[in-house]
Amino acid sequence: MAGLSITSIGVELLDDPGADPAAVAESLRNIARANRWFGGAAAVRFGLRKTLGKVPPGSTLSLLDLGTGLGDLPGAAVRWSTARGIRLVPLGIELNRIAAGLARRGGVPTAVACAGAPPVREKSVDVVLVSQVAHHLTEASVVHLLRTCNCLARKAVIVADLRRNPIARPAFWCGARLLGFDGVTVADGMTSIRRGFSRRELLRLMALAGIEGRVDQRPGFRLVATWLPGAA
Repeated sequence: MAGLSITSIGVELLDDPGADPAAVAESLRNIARANRWFGGAAAVRFGLRKTLGKVPPGSTLSLLDLGTGLGDLPGAAVRWSTARGIRLVPLGIELNRIAAGLARRGGVPTAVACAGAPPVREKSVDVVLVSQVAHHLTEASVVHLLRTCNCLARKAVIVADLRRNPIARPAFWCGARLLGFDGVTVADGMTSIRRGFSRRELLRLMALAGIEGRVDQRPGFRLVATWLPGAA
């Protein structure tokens, strides 16, 4: 991953931008289903409420999703904002070319680039969203990613990720089996939970990045960090 380093905790399919296209597509479809049923989309909506809850109807805002995957979460953000009379214009950044193509076909304009060095000017987007990317990275790369978000956003940053918990792995395994996820997605989900954060850990990484914000625990073993961006 150019500009960012992958954690040494386990191995996941999506760590490799050159992974088998068919496997990537299937995994991304299952991740989107997991977002719908296991709290990923709800975590993003919570972050939007926290940061944009007072934005008046009729406003137009841009949203940059770093590591957009299938583009399902910017889609959820657009639906949330539309219901409140806000026009949200999404843009995705995705290192995996297969994922980027799928996101485009799903309606999210997406550039192929690294989340740590996106081709976007500082303070050129209103909201930066990063969901389930940070747990793939080393601590130093997470700090770099948080600083990047802070540099790009004008109004708000939302970082949603997994909360490590002993119950999370068996809960995910059962839910994934019930939904018929493929074996790779099940194994990767178990690894993702191992790679997750505690609330205290995520706050510590934000402090290392020079960022003051809040981290809330949400259903589905999720963490949502939100802050109003300032100078990096």
